[in-house]
Amino acid sequence: MTAVTGGYYFAPPSKWPLVGSVALLFFASGGAMVMNHIQPYGWTSMAIGFAILVYMLFGWFGQVIGESESGMYNEQVDTSFRWSMSWFIFSEVMFFAAFFGALYYARVFSVPWLADQENALLWEGYSAVWPTVGPYLEKNPVNDFVAMGPWGVPLLNTILLLSSGVTLTWAHHALKAGHRSQVIAGLFATVALGFTFLGFQIFEYAHAYSELNLKLTSGIFGSTFFMLTGFHGFHVTLGAIMLTVILFRCIKGHFKPDSHFGFEAVAWYWHFVDVVWLGLFLFVYVFV
Repeated sequence: MTAVTGGYYFAPPSKWPLVGSVALLFFASGGAMVMNHIQPYGWTSMAIGFAILVYMLFGWFGQVIGESESGMYNEQVDTSFRWSMSWFIFSEVMFFAAFFGALYYARVFSVPWLADQENALLWEGYSAVWPTVGPYLEKNPVNDFVAMGPWGVPLLNTILLLSSGVTLTWAHHALKAGHRSQVIAGLFATVALGFTFLGFQIFEYAHAYSELNLKLTSGIFGSTFFMLTGFHGFHVTLGAIMLTVILFRCIKGHFKPDSHFGFEAVAWYWHFVDVVWLGLFLFVYVFV
């Protein structure tokens, strides 16, 4: 492979999109069989799909990393990568906006409508309070729950995630200044903080289910709580994995002060995760 100095870069033919399609075929087919209780083929098919997907991710990203380190990408490729990552993060913004919109709609419109005395749709005496145990066709005390308070684990997780944004910014500035040891230290701290956040979130979920009776089935509050915090936790998991890969690449000597978009892309994603968590902390935990 030779370096590209100008013109429009055309990627060579690749097998990886086809490999990814096969992985998704196995995964989707297995999921359909699991939902229709076709055992044990469903879980086997999903496991095969997941294994092929992991193989594709290692192979495809490894190829891109090799091409980048060999100098094949020029400014036009860098611009394409930046636009692609920008649109990807925009799609993630819209994804979380939909869930925040569902939370707002339920709190401001649906609950008051259901409690309207002139058009009572639930049990007698149902009131428009949040968090709510509705909607149910009749009141069932078993479904009562306690909302998660903001000043315990959620506040600690907020501090952890905001601190990880600081350590990542430190690593980024160190990379631009050419201080490799500081880059590695900052990234290591960021990864450690990210995985610690996930550990506390697992503890929080166990506490919610076992002691607060707050579950995914706990009415509209439970579903919005776990969908928002759960998907955010999934994004933190992906971000922590990507940061771990970037950490190992930095240890191997990858990235230069004037050429390190792989680092920047993951940093953009992580800062987006930080901002989403601030919204979650305020509207899911504090202003309940």
